[in-house]
Amino acid sequence: MLLDWARGAEVEVERAAGGQLVVSLPGEKKLKTVVSVRLGAERADLQAFVIRHADENEEAVYAWLLRRNAKLRGLAFSIDALGDIYLDASVPLAAWDEPFVDQLMGRLLSAADESFNELLVLGFLTSMKREWAWRIARGESTRNLQAFESLLSGPDNEFLGTFSAHADPAGQPPAAP
Repeated sequence: MLLDWARGAEVEVERAAGGQLVVSLPGEKKLKTVVSVRLGAERADLQAFVIRHADENEEAVYAWLLRRNAKLRGLAFSIDALGDIYLDASVPLAAWDEPFVDQLMGRLLSAADESFNELLVLGFLTSMKREWAWRIARGESTRNLQAFESLLSGPDNEFLGTFSAHADPAGQPPAAP
């Protein structure tokens, strides 16, 4: 049934180890949300990858996740042993039909997509500032960071003016000074 839904919704789905199905949902802020689906005897367990573990401000990230969990019905943010962030749902198979799957996948996608930029700012702002400054110094596109321009282009970006136009041999932005 999930395969039929995926074909109808024109989304990618593939079989993975252990009988899991992996669905790739296209997003707007987050380009793609990957959802792992495990069908058991009585329940379907779904887990959507949202973002890797935060580089900074972990406490603020976790507090934001807990506050957001209070607003989600039937979904919950979780973290794995590495601190990577997921959205989880567990539903009875009795409810598992195409309209329900469509609604559930839509809710997973919306929650992941709507949360993505906020989690980026909370957990990766220093890295984003560094990358913005590096790209500006080299005259490279900042398109992938455009949604955050107001946070990255002003006087609060301590990295602006600290990079030369030359990259390291690997072409990566140098570590922060």
